Amino acid sequence: MADEYFKYKGIDFFAEIYSEENMSFVENHFQVLDDDIFIVTYPKSGTVWMMEIISLIRKNGDPSWCKTVPVWDRAPWLYSTAGLKLLQTYKPPRLLTSHVTVDIFPKSAFNSKAKIIYVYRNPKDVLVSLYCYARIVSFFKTPESFDQFLNLFLNGNVPFGSWFDHVKGWMGIKDKSNILFITYEELLKDLRGSVQKISTFVGKELDEKAIDAIVENASFKSMKENKMANFTLVPADLIDQKDGSFIRKGISGDWRNHFTDQQKEHFDKVYKEKMKDLSVKLIWD
Repeated sequence: MADEYFKYKGIDFFAEIYSEENMSFVENHFQVLDDDIFIVTYPKSGTVWMMEIISLIRKNGDPSWCKTVPVWDRAPWLYSTAGLKLLQTYKPPRLLTSHVTVDIFPKSAFNSKAKIIYVYRNPKDVLVSLYCYARIVSFFKTPESFDQFLNLFLNGNVPFGSWFDHVKGWMGIKDKSNILFITYEELLKDLRGSVQKISTFVGKELDEKAIDAIVENASFKSMKENKMANFTLVPADLIDQKDGSFIRKGISGDWRNHFTDQQKEHFDKVYKEKMKDLSVKLIWD
């Protein structure tokens, strides 16, 4: 049923996509393989963009796979019912996607050589993008207003929980050699350099021609036009893109078009308090 959530370890998840049984299975019993590559994000932080980049790296820049297979089939959502079903026939090496906090992540991953790419983004832009997303998807409780949603976000009362807890939790293992942290803003500023960094991290040697092809096909314009990545294949009763597209603007700083001065002041105060113990300086601080 639309708008229905359930809690797993105190965090809301979409009942239409996930289940408590699946959450527990993946956390405690899913077998991570050494050649798995995970894309981990808080929602609306550049998830699909990274899925597209990794797909292109996997195929040496050849866009055929990205143009013919939906992004969610190339890099399945690990905890979802549909993703787990697909993984029954998904042959290694696997690309996997997840929005969960580090404490719910598969326990077997931390004793493996699997690669984890963690993408994070200015939380003000995350909030705006998540608000717009919540207004077009059937399984998200429709916000009453931006101000109401801002307070839900700051309190962690949204699906997948607190952005602050998510980022701080993953930052707690930042020194592990098999995890790469990269920001949405880095991808925007230097996509080519980011592609080179990511390909090196996953052990993929690419020539200049392949990198050129990845940069071209992972551009915002290419992704917005690619029906295998822009979610137009999803039925309108699940994601209604008449009043807003799944892939929106592909920019940084759009939050300035939505926040009032009072909302910014309130957000900054909460941010400062919640992130005060983080030893890492983030680029938007």
